[in-house]
Amino acid sequence: MSAHQAAAAHAPTAELSRDLGLFDITMVGVAAMIGAGIFVLTGIAAGEAGPALIVAFALNGVVTLLTAMVYAELGSAIPVAGGAYVWVRQGLPGANAFMAGWMSWFAQAVAGSLYALGFASYLVETMRVLNIGTLGIPHVIFTKLVAVAIALIFIYVNYKGASETGFVGNIVTLGKIAIIGIFVVSGLAVIFADPTRLEAFQPLAPRGLIGVFGAMGLTYIAYEGYDLIVQSAEEVKDPRRSIPKAILLSLAIVIPIYVLVAFVCIGAVDTGSSVPSWQWLGEHKELGLLRAAEQFMPLGQVLLLFGALFSTMSALNATTYSSTRVSFSMARDRNLPGIFSAVHPKTRTPYLALALSGALIIAMAVGIPQIHDVAAAADIMFLLVFMQVNMAVITIRRKYGDKLAYGYLVPFFPYLPIIAIVLQLALAVVLFQVSALAWYVTIGWLAAGALIYRFYASQREREEEVTPVLVEERLRIDRERFTVLVPVANPNTVGNLLEVADAILHAEPGQLVLLHVITVPDQLPISVGRDFVNEARPIMDQTTKNAEQMGLTPNVLIRVGHRPADAIIDTVEEQDCNFVIMGWRGRSTDPRTVVGSNIDRIVKDSNANVVVVRGDVELPARRILVPVQHPRHGHLIAGLAAPMAADEAYIELLHVVGEDLTPQERAERAAELKAAISSLDVLPTAGAENGRRKQRFRIRIETGDVVATIIERSRDFDLLLMGASRESWIRRKVWGDKTFRIASGVDCPLMLVNMRGGRLKFNVSQFFQFFWDTDDELVG
Repeated sequence: MSAHQAAAAHAPTAELSRDLGLFDITMVGVAAMIGAGIFVLTGIAAGEAGPALIVAFALNGVVTLLTAMVYAELGSAIPVAGGAYVWVRQGLPGANAFMAGWMSWFAQAVAGSLYALGFASYLVETMRVLNIGTLGIPHVIFTKLVAVAIALIFIYVNYKGASETGFVGNIVTLGKIAIIGIFVVSGLAVIFADPTRLEAFQPLAPRGLIGVFGAMGLTYIAYEGYDLIVQSAEEVKDPRRSIPKAILLSLAIVIPIYVLVAFVCIGAVDTGSSVPSWQWLGEHKELGLLRAAEQFMPLGQVLLLFGALFSTMSALNATTYSSTRVSFSMARDRNLPGIFSAVHPKTRTPYLALALSGALIIAMAVGIPQIHDVAAAADIMFLLVFMQVNMAVITIRRKYGDKLAYGYLVPFFPYLPIIAIVLQLALAVVLFQVSALAWYVTIGWLAAGALIYRFYASQREREEEVTPVLVEERLRIDRERFTVLVPVANPNTVGNLLEVADAILHAEPGQLVLLHVITVPDQLPISVGRDFVNEARPIMDQTTKNAEQMGLTPNVLIRVGHRPADAIIDTVEEQDCNFVIMGWRGRSTDPRTVVGSNIDRIVKDSNANVVVVRGDVELPARRILVPVQHPRHGHLIAGLAAPMAADEAYIELLHVVGEDLTPQERAERAAELKAAISSLDVLPTAGAENGRRKQRFRIRIETGDVVATIIERSRDFDLLLMGASRESWIRRKVWGDKTFRIASGVDCPLMLVNMRGGRLKFNVSQFFQFFWDTDDELVG
């Protein structure tokens, strides 16, 4: 094992502390949703939808709920940080994962631009209230300058590593809810005191359905935030139960609040003219909510200014952090240049990814002229990302549904995710009527992402996913020829494996492939393994020399991967190997495995015959014990034992039966086993004594406990060779336990066999299954 492998093997696993309870994680979602969106977009959306703003908020809540249920399902089944990016990577092929990250990065950054502009608008309004001028700078330019300044401030804050923490964040969230609550109660009091104000809701949708859908598209970002619950999954207590509850609870809190805010804005405002309240709100744009509060809310101006300034700053801080985290993750996953995954040695923050995301936030804030264009661009991106998640949940449920432990399942599956996809696509399309510029920006960003993926990310992604071959020597492999693969870890212990391979190749002439796997930690890219090729060469040179001394001409491969099993399986598939010969150092501590995680994985996922060798096997062996689970399968395991045996070897086929079997039934079993091996139970005529064929196998029928009998009989033999038939599939776990108990109790060398249909002349026609599946492992 190389030095870096040893270090990786002993490196501690970093995990986040699970400190967040249901209330904390619910507040994360509520805080993200009840934020800058409601303060900045209510007036703009009212100008689009009219009094139907309440319908727009309600319908948006329904559309959001459909995707939130998907987040609840996937967040409970795969509770890891990364959320949509991880799920899309698991559920959708090709470039989808890259594009999900690419769009999510842009969406978070442009949302930051929106919040920076919203803060600037409210700060300029605060300065007006305080009679502070703009230093002679035009209003539009001054607003842009303030947006750039606040963005730079929070880029620096994130560079220093400052953030809100649980308790303080909860207090701030409750404070925002209190301000909105006072606004709603004050407005309802005005409406109920003067029922004629309900006339403001006629006509309900003056701009028709297009206006309603346009408002829905614009304000969709106001519901964006429940996904942050999933981003905190690795810090949540009992995430399978808490995450679905928190997502649904946060929406149960937010949707009624938004509908009430819309109702109050339309019904409680007195414009003092014939201009309807919805149009009046639209004219005041991002300050519409403030102007409404000034009319009917006690201390409305002060409280709304305070709430809006604080909310936009909090949201800007969160989106700066989240957009940086997305770009950092993409660089770490090799989808962006690795330089952006650099971490500052002092602040321990991804400062280059932060600079990149900060530049994007500032560019969008300055470059897009109107605030509603900025909001529309962010909305389109979020809608496209959520569409991908809805598609991914369908494939994940169908591919891995029986392997995942769900805490929540979307009802009426897959119809609700499909409905969500259709509605989100419709909202995205309607936003072209609201802001064509937002769609042009979106198309430009998607095109840039497609080019980066085609010419950069896809190449690095392929290198990451497929274990690369670093060295090929004497490789003249013919996929049509019989092939035996021997993975090599230690040249000092590979001799036994080469002897087994040699015996098999004598029975069925073919080719030998020697494979060495350089492993690197999961945190590092696979390309790092190239630095350790020189360490692997002496190992393979010594093994090649040993093979040549035995008369073999091996082909040599050196691969690199995160896990040895992946590299071995890749080689089996690429070279169409018939046999894999592996050494066994002892059972894994994982209770789900029979032999070890690598071997069990290879047995399950590769279409090859696997032979596992334990101990110093001396071949050809003179005395071989072969337990037979069922007489009619005796020829399979006996066929493999034959090439391992010397000409004058004693091969005992041991069949253990229950005490309830009668002598006649035992005799029938013996006869059945003898018939099964009749074609193998001879020596060649040339090697016979006095020209007569000689029996090679001995059949023994024993009564008693299987494990104890095999262990006792093994004391008189040089080799124990065991296999399990596919017919015992239902009892694999029991057989697996027996296997380990036998292996622990015998002292002689041991070979475990799992046959998967080769072309060996032993007439192998069925699968052997020695190890029970580990399909209950999570994706991930």
